[in-house]
Amino acid sequence: MEMIFHAHSGLRYLVLLAGGVATIWFAWGWLAGRPYRGPATIVMRSFVGLLDLQILLGLVLLLAGWRPPGIGGHAVLMVIAAVAAHIASAASRRSEEPGYSAPLVGVLLSMALVVGGILAIRDAVF
Repeated sequence: MEMIFHAHSGLRYLVLLAGGVATIWFAWGWLAGRPYRGPATIVMRSFVGLLDLQILLGLVLLLAGWRPPGIGGHAVLMVIAAVAAHIASAASRRSEEPGYSAPLVGVLLSMALVVGGILAIRDAVF
């Protein structure tokens, strides 16, 4: 179980990195008025995929009985972050003329929730 904990703990840096890359990519695309094309979809799917993997590892830890202080707030914020990312991803896919505003707002909201979730458990544990 320790290996899963370390994977979950380390994966947060990839989630934050992917969110940072997505934020820059979508802000740049929006400000430059570029069309939403293949690379933007890959950036969004990478962020959402890493966030989903993080949720999966967290659920495995919860089901295995790992319950540090602050886990309730952490879990709720992380699930809401994943839902926000999925909604933004779906909105950009379903639009006839997808733009960068929905993915940008979704990633920014998700990143704020992820940071809040990290702080919720970090402050309770340390």
